[in-house]
Amino acid sequence: MPHFVVDCSKNILSIHSEQTINESIHKVAVSTGLFEEGDIKVRVNPFETYIVGNKRDDFIHVFTNIMEGRTTEEKANLSKLVVKKLTAMFPLVPNVAMNVRDFEKKTYFNKDMLK
Repeated sequence: MPHFVVDCSKNILSIHSEQTINESIHKVAVSTGLFEEGDIKVRVNPFETYIVGNKRDDFIHVFTNIMEGRTTEEKANLSKLVVKKLTAMFPLVPNVAMNVRDFEKKTYFNKDMLK
């Protein structure tokens, strides 16, 4: 936790690799001080087939899931910083966005909690 899942048009990977995108988002997440570095997970899902506003414009959308407890301002700043970084990396991509969703502590469970 947190999970940064990047949905994007496959075309953008000709500009920067998945690894570069993962590392860049990871660095931004660390810089906020909201998360332990070892807890941050980033992955990229490139799409060959998509429609954006009835067109085939390139896009990047980051779906972020974090444990509840951060303020609205902290989450908004996280979104802004990630979108700013991605916009700098991909200045010609017309659609770059991010949203943040909270996990509930009461309903979250992982393998380590089985012990």
